[in-house]
Amino acid sequence: MSQPLRLPFAPAQIQGVIFDMDGLLLDSERVALATVAEAATELGLPWRPEVGLAMVGLNSNDGPAVIRQHLGEDYPVAELYAAFGRIYEAAIAAGRIPLKCGVTELFDVLDELAIRRVVATSTRRSRAEPKLAAVGLLARVHGMVCGDEVSRGKPAPDIFLAAAQRLGLPVGHCLVLEDSNAGVRGALAAGARVVMVPDLLQPADDVRAAAVPVAGSLHDIARFLEGRLS
Repeated sequence: MSQPLRLPFAPAQIQGVIFDMDGLLLDSERVALATVAEAATELGLPWRPEVGLAMVGLNSNDGPAVIRQHLGEDYPVAELYAAFGRIYEAAIAAGRIPLKCGVTELFDVLDELAIRRVVATSTRRSRAEPKLAAVGLLARVHGMVCGDEVSRGKPAPDIFLAAAQRLGLPVGHCLVLEDSNAGVRGALAAGARVVMVPDLLQPADDVRAAAVPVAGSLHDIARFLEGRLS
């Protein structure tokens, strides 16, 4: 068994949890990267894997600038997004996006502790709600703040501040769980307690310099919070 996760705060200090969605609750980032590559191929457009990785954690308003930075100002972003959306939403409807390891265990612990939780995702609501509903999580969260509901996306703090407000808690009493560097930066800027649970990306240099704790999976978070039950 792995060593218990050591964090610079006690389980009792956590009054609410703010979850990212893609790559944290859902094993969706790999599906998304494969889908955007498929969409580019379908349209006969160039694509590079590193472009997709650079977009992890960003919302659809900020993604086009990343694409144009890497692939040129005249890249047909709107056409790519349309093809991506069609293929990706078919994957959602077909149930091809599974839960990440430890999600059910962690939600069960949060239920036992009566700790409320919200999702703060860069994904727009019209796509985020079906994704959570498809895996049975929509009914287990106490609200969502989505990428199309804040003026600035991650790494700005806006979405985390709004999520804490949705919980009715000071943001400093909330634990943010994130897989992306953009999300971690936003949580730090908001003043939340944050733990990174890496998916496709490892902690960036500035995240490491900020001494952000890193967990191997959501199992580690569940075991940490179970300390309140003993």
